[in-house]
Amino acid sequence: MIDLSCFKAYDIRGKVPSELNVDLAEKIGRAYVQIIGAKNIVVGHDIRLSSPELTEALIKGLRAAGANVTDIGLCGTEMIYFSTFFYEMDGGIVVTASHNPQDYNGMKMVQKNSRPVGTDSGLTDIKNLIAAGTEFEDAPEQGTYQTKQVMDDYVSHLLSYVDTTTLTPLKIVVNAGHGGAGLVIDALESHLPFEFIKVHHNPDGHFPAGVPNPLLEENRAATADVVKAEQADLGIAWDGDYDRCFFFDAQGRFIEGYYIVGLLAQNFLSKHPGQTVIHDPRLTWNTIDVAEAAGGQAVESKTGHAFIKQIMRDQDAVYGGEMSAHHYFRDFAYCDSGMITWLLIAELICQSGQPLAALVEERMAKYPASGEINRKLSNAKVVMDKIKSSYEADALKVSTLDGISLEFSNWRFNLRASNTEPVVRLNVESKGDEALMQEKTKVLLAQIETFDQGA
Repeated sequence: MIDLSCFKAYDIRGKVPSELNVDLAEKIGRAYVQIIGAKNIVVGHDIRLSSPELTEALIKGLRAAGANVTDIGLCGTEMIYFSTFFYEMDGGIVVTASHNPQDYNGMKMVQKNSRPVGTDSGLTDIKNLIAAGTEFEDAPEQGTYQTKQVMDDYVSHLLSYVDTTTLTPLKIVVNAGHGGAGLVIDALESHLPFEFIKVHHNPDGHFPAGVPNPLLEENRAATADVVKAEQADLGIAWDGDYDRCFFFDAQGRFIEGYYIVGLLAQNFLSKHPGQTVIHDPRLTWNTIDVAEAAGGQAVESKTGHAFIKQIMRDQDAVYGGEMSAHHYFRDFAYCDSGMITWLLIAELICQSGQPLAALVEERMAKYPASGEINRKLSNAKVVMDKIKSSYEADALKVSTLDGISLEFSNWRFNLRASNTEPVVRLNVESKGDEALMQEKTKVLLAQIETFDQGA
């Protein structure tokens, strides 16, 4: 029996080599071609130490199945999205485990037009084909192999999202976390009037500064301290494959991704009146409020890139955002980008003449939020059922679209099990009442712990 626990809801992610290894990577390549039917495929990989050999095995499987491979080498996830739609490829695969621990790796897959390959769009079929012990036959003719340098085209595309003539000098701290983002910043630098102060800049799969995940509070000081010391205008940190970016204001304060979603929704709707933006169910009130005030519509989607991208296509949404710092753009084939995001925020700061803090202050006061709190549980389902039972009688609205969301007159919460880790994630927000939000968060966390002990 092959261990296929690395197959998740919308990507592949597991420990190397116990859950993901070169043998499985080759099988994934063969199964991908058989299920997706792609003939021309772009492949790349992140900076993890295991990525080159997994990529080599993946390419071997793709070519054996008859697909032609264009290898773009070291890249971020969004460069695969870009290359797939820009060069009109039939599919794309990036070998990456994003922000997971150092001994993990994985794959994110897309098909034509950078449509995601998720549970309902081929990933389960690929898994089942491998699980069945299929003896894959080589194609009559092996696929071709070529390498391609895509950075210049990619950078030109990124710059098309902002009006560079309106940009003014800013001092920006950029923290790549020794992931791949530094390479893109270097390529963008000559096109922008910004002074970059570079932290953990060079790609290094040993992760000498820890796993690049700025969502972890212990990882934030590396950016915040330099912002304060250098009196910078802004701080930006990325995860390893830089499809997410995180912001710090001029005081070094971490700005929750929730408020960045609201800021970008407002910005897009001001340029595209009456259109639709997509958001996840974890924190919602600010985004809905902003969208309605701008004459647009906010539509909720289940958390996760495969789900949000599909809803965006269905709704022809101009923008989509998750509070976990994934931001999606219609003109980027509805895909997420951690580079377009920071360029748009920097443009907003330049054009408004206001610092980031001023742009989000009012919204943060109007809808204070807990930020995402993770708890490892022995039985998440039992705990979630008990929490739901405890609160639903008094709730004005109950949703099970993604975990459980319960709304009351002046506060709400969402509790959901992670698709990628053995944890539940809690988010709480209120209407203008910081103390209430803090109190409800504290009570919920205590109940979660109590229920788990009794599970």
